[in-house]
Amino acid sequence: MTAAFVFDAYGTLFDVHAAVRRHAERAGPEHQRFSEMWRAKQLEYSWVRTLMGSYRDFWKLTEEALDYTFARMPEVDRSLRADLLSAYWKLDCYPEVPAVLRSLKSQGAKIAILSNGSPDMLAAAVKNAALDTVIDDVFSVDAIRAYKTAPQVYDMVTTGYRLYPHAVSFQSSNRWDIAGAKKFGFRTVWINRAGLPDEYADHGPDLILPSLESLPS
Repeated sequence: MTAAFVFDAYGTLFDVHAAVRRHAERAGPEHQRFSEMWRAKQLEYSWVRTLMGSYRDFWKLTEEALDYTFARMPEVDRSLRADLLSAYWKLDCYPEVPAVLRSLKSQGAKIAILSNGSPDMLAAAVKNAALDTVIDDVFSVDAIRAYKTAPQVYDMVTTGYRLYPHAVSFQSSNRWDIAGAKKFGFRTVWINRAGLPDEYADHGPDLILPSLESLPS
């Protein structure tokens, strides 16, 4: 029996590319590549800083990754910086998310977020998507000052809920996150929105879905 459904936030519940897409006309024809580079660098910084033992909160990494992306792509107007950062605080959630979370909650399970995001970022995203009435808890890595896929990140959930790992269903759109959660002992569902090839074959997901829509069934 699943006692808790735990979700990664960025890319799983919230569309990380919504910020740039909102300003796509001003960003120009390379807006998609710009958004992808911003996201890739943001994640790279989180992994490298955890390996170094040099934590910096996720909002700061988001700013630094954006500055790097502007430097790499000078054809995108740097005056967009403030607008892009502001939009990141109000990312769109994917359309199926509210109904899916309500359905799972009606089954009596805990609904939680486990994210690299800072507490303020996550609170803003949850409120903007009107998910604050359905999500029971938000676990931010800021509490332990280490990013996914460090095992102590996933342990925040089992310790907080006093559960064995196999009682947790963990959903993420990030295959590397699924690998870390699977290694920890969670049951895992990879939300493969982009149709990417599988990897980390020794830590495979229990289920692969194209979106969260069919998760309750």
